[in-house]
Amino acid sequence: MSQTEKKADFLIDTRGEQRALDAFVVAARFSRDGKTLAFALGDGTVRLVVVANPTGEWRSTPVHDGAALSFAAGTGGDDFISGGDDGKLRRITAGGETSDLAGFGMKWVEQLASHALDKGKGLIAAGVGKAVHLFDETGKKLKEWTHPSSVTGLTFDTKGKRVAASHYNGATLWFVAAKTDTPRKLEWKGSHIALAMHPEGDSVVTAMQENSLHGWRLPEGQHMRMSGYPSKTTSLSFSKGGKWLASSGADSMVLWPFFGGGPMGKAPIELAGGDGINCTQVAANPKEDIVAGGFEDGLVVVADIGSSRVLPIVPPGNGPVTALAWSADGTCLAVGTETGFAGIVDFTKRQV
Repeated sequence: MSQTEKKADFLIDTRGEQRALDAFVVAARFSRDGKTLAFALGDGTVRLVVVANPTGEWRSTPVHDGAALSFAAGTGGDDFISGGDDGKLRRITAGGETSDLAGFGMKWVEQLASHALDKGKGLIAAGVGKAVHLFDETGKKLKEWTHPSSVTGLTFDTKGKRVAASHYNGATLWFVAAKTDTPRKLEWKGSHIALAMHPEGDSVVTAMQENSLHGWRLPEGQHMRMSGYPSKTTSLSFSKGGKWLASSGADSMVLWPFFGGGPMGKAPIELAGGDGINCTQVAANPKEDIVAGGFEDGLVVVADIGSSRVLPIVPPGNGPVTALAWSADGTCLAVGTETGFAGIVDFTKRQV
């Protein structure tokens, strides 16, 4: 991106730590207590980083006999949940201890979502083929929901009362506490490959194989169509409060307005674009109206939504960005790429 490359400094050099992990970074997640950062890798290991001391040891923990495919913060304060192509659903503690939650034979655990309820309770949803398996925090199986095709996206609503799953020809909403499972089916023909739910729970948006987004307003069932992408969108992230939906799939971060009657009839804004290099990952900050974007050449930037000001975070040259994650307090950003580059940037740290 021309407007960032003109600047000499990238924040990872002055406020961050970086490592070469020598394996595809599948995902990056912060623990719910904010003390630990974990990178799930394509070689089946997880690297654990103490957020307060990122220059120290990045502990390598073997988790899967094969690749990690899905990864989430655990239901407790300091744990993580990982799904692999070995059919295992496993828990990893901040200290690197691992334990089995479930096994699915030769079936891959390709989607994961978790939710921390109150009083130490929690929920884990795992997408395995056409099925979503719902567990409590101990690994006790609560429900199994079947879909017409493989699950491609999975998320809880903010209250942990509903689970949304995307699949071919639409998405399905399940109610966790329902005595009889009668899901709400959101139908639209085509291949839906990623999923996001509005923080207020009133909209579901999917990314489609046809280089577009499709959405449903849940109260009235209205359809929303967002198109014009030059390539597939694989990453979706709602901003704080749900005012904007950030998306990858163009040579910029594309943000659709979810206010004032939008997104239908409203044009999106584009941040940090211009060089024809596709954005591969987006992550909205949970506390501020800023969004991080990772690009196909390894560049990572953070943009202020209101002013469009762009801060350069990681320079190009590390391969396509495959993982971006903010800490829950919005002060730290984690980055991972296809070539195994991984980093953490602390926005509270003062430059010397």
